[in-house]
Amino acid sequence: MAEHIVIGDVAPRIQYAASGAQTVFIYPFPIFEASDMEVQLDGVVQPDGYAVTGAGESEGGTVVFDTAPASGVVVTLRRALTVERITDFQPNGVLRANTLNDELDRQTAFIQDLREDLASTLRAPAGELPATLVLPEKGGRANRLLGFDSLGNVTTLARDGTIQSPFNGAIPRSVEDKLAERLSARDFGAVGDGVTDDGPALQAAMNAAAASGKMLEIGEGSHRTTMPLVLPGAAAGLVMRGSIIYAGSGGEAALTIGDGAAVRNQAKFYHGLRVLRATIADWLDERDIGILLRNLDACTVDIRQVEGFTIGIRTLGEELGFEDSTITLGRIVNNRIGLDIRTETAAAWNNSVRYIGGHFANASGVNPALSRFGVRFSCASGAYDRHNAHVFYSPAFELQRQGTPGTVDAIPFLLAAGDERGIIARGIRMEQCSPFVARHAGGANDCLYEVAYVGTYAFTGAGIDYPSTATRAGGTVIPLHQALAAHGTPRLVAAAENVRQRAFRQTIDVANGVGFEQMAVLSANPSGPPTNLAGFAFAGLTLFTLNADTVGIPTSRGLAFIVDCSSCKEFFLAAEGSELRPVVMQFDASENVLDSASPVLLSNMNSVWAGSPSYFWEGNADLDSTSGGLAINGLQRVTLHANAKFAAIGVRGGSASAILKALRLYCAPLHAPTVLFGGSRKWGVREYTGSLDYDPPELTANGGEIPRASRPSVTVPHVQGGDLIDVGFSQVSGSIQWTGMIASSGVTGTVTVNARNCHDTLAINLTPGTLYVRAVKPRL
Repeated sequence: MAEHIVIGDVAPRIQYAASGAQTVFIYPFPIFEASDMEVQLDGVVQPDGYAVTGAGESEGGTVVFDTAPASGVVVTLRRALTVERITDFQPNGVLRANTLNDELDRQTAFIQDLREDLASTLRAPAGELPATLVLPEKGGRANRLLGFDSLGNVTTLARDGTIQSPFNGAIPRSVEDKLAERLSARDFGAVGDGVTDDGPALQAAMNAAAASGKMLEIGEGSHRTTMPLVLPGAAAGLVMRGSIIYAGSGGEAALTIGDGAAVRNQAKFYHGLRVLRATIADWLDERDIGILLRNLDACTVDIRQVEGFTIGIRTLGEELGFEDSTITLGRIVNNRIGLDIRTETAAAWNNSVRYIGGHFANASGVNPALSRFGVRFSCASGAYDRHNAHVFYSPAFELQRQGTPGTVDAIPFLLAAGDERGIIARGIRMEQCSPFVARHAGGANDCLYEVAYVGTYAFTGAGIDYPSTATRAGGTVIPLHQALAAHGTPRLVAAAENVRQRAFRQTIDVANGVGFEQMAVLSANPSGPPTNLAGFAFAGLTLFTLNADTVGIPTSRGLAFIVDCSSCKEFFLAAEGSELRPVVMQFDASENVLDSASPVLLSNMNSVWAGSPSYFWEGNADLDSTSGGLAINGLQRVTLHANAKFAAIGVRGGSASAILKALRLYCAPLHAPTVLFGGSRKWGVREYTGSLDYDPPELTANGGEIPRASRPSVTVPHVQGGDLIDVGFSQVSGSIQWTGMIASSGVTGTVTVNARNCHDTLAINLTPGTLYVRAVKPRL
């Protein structure tokens, strides 16, 4: 060597994972001779089959194999110097610098090699007090186990197969008993390399856990399986630190937990569940399920990830129930239905479950033409459909509605079982979803959705979709970004606190008619029938019974508030009385009546279409009817059809003895709809007015009047005999007394005005002005 090499602080060992094609491998540490390089393949020293370059170079060199090592083989390149001295300095001889440097370099290299070897040895920590780590004599350690005593010194233990926990009260146990406390899938041959088919090993481990009642542990790694797996309910539970990769045929549940049929799986613990499909399903077969949980009762389930299935997770009540459990959700990705809450038989149920978290998401390119849902409530044909008391905390949905086509359904909650009750979701986050937080396809009731964030549609996409199959309007949406504090106080739209005191004589539509202030009278059998709002909203009709504090309302009559519903589609109706039936009529923007093609939904009862001539949508029960002895219908949500722009919302008599005391109409505080009555409308008003420009004649003193033949007539719509008349004049009239009267000949719609001079001595001649006339219908 012309110059000595430099021994830097570089570890004298490096390893590679062979690719199957690579033949040249670099080593970054120096060697003195090619023979100093030790080459290992999978831990086996190779005597030949390679060439070493770079000996004597400070930066190292390469090892070139004649044939590339096979893929996956571990290639180890290690400096292994022969421990010997190759120089000898003579007394009084010449001490050459290169020779001395080479010797020091070699000694430094020896020390580095020794340090590398020591790093893999068993040794006491540097900061620990000295302990006796010398082996006992050969005879003393024969047929015994090596261990440590209470001071940490080396000792030997008897080979009787028992161990003891180092705590007071502990007893000796066999090693086999200690190892059997928890079963590991690796005990049965599971590898977890993502390549080996671990299905048989995993199933054997699950069977053993069930047979022994033990907890099963599936360790780190990707455990590929071509067979569906079943963990019976007899196992104490499952803990996963790795994942299951399902590469089997479609139409199967990749992982089933718990027994089916009439077996209840109680008080189990399942943690860290991760099941991924090797290829994403086409979403056409609902038997393609990631995790199937059967008949769990009072269990704790932690699901970290489920990906690529038609149904990600299904909780199933078969012949018994799924209930009283807590499920923590992680990433629920690329599934058509993320979580399916289902029952299989009429005897089963799926109730009282808490769900924490959950990110339900789909990639934009995954089955973009198919609808997708985050959580679905479903049941088999004829199975129990009243799933109830499910509570979700902070679920997030990113379902990718903008696929091809962009109108595919991407809705967080689908209530398709038919009769769900008390489904509550709080702190919902919505991104790239349809403009609905839920779809209610049947008769769901008492459901609440609290939307914390909507990333699309300018915060307006948080409604409930009621398709044609819906029979109840049972959902409430609270968007937290819109005046949150006001949501607890619904807006009062209209109120008749005492309906009896609103009754007055109103004969516009019929003689001896009864009208009610700010309200319209409806008829169950109008002649014609009419076609628009003006024809159906009567000012007054007969057949009402006016009691001291109540109004008797027959089955053929209704009382309603008329509202502008062009923006607000949901109202709440409250009535005080007995045997009252909720009634709704709807009209389009031109005030034409809408028919059965535009259904109305109620919250606590089904709505029924009465048909022509009434065009009523009405409840199928009275508001004071009971269920199980409890009144449940007192407050009704009224959900109008999207086509409705005007609506009549009120009650009719449910029987001949129906009594009405009070009626109120509310809506969400986000809206302030108009209540229509009076003005251009004929209903709901007692007071009518008219005016006329007029130049009064001179009135003589002490009783002079307008001559009878020239007394002015003022048009006052709907004025009739018996109405209370007031007359005023725009000019200061001093002692003039103005009076009005309706013609005795029965002519309606006009008021004849007279003026009388009450001054004893002065004649009065007023300047021209305006006559004002008011007619008030008398209360009854």
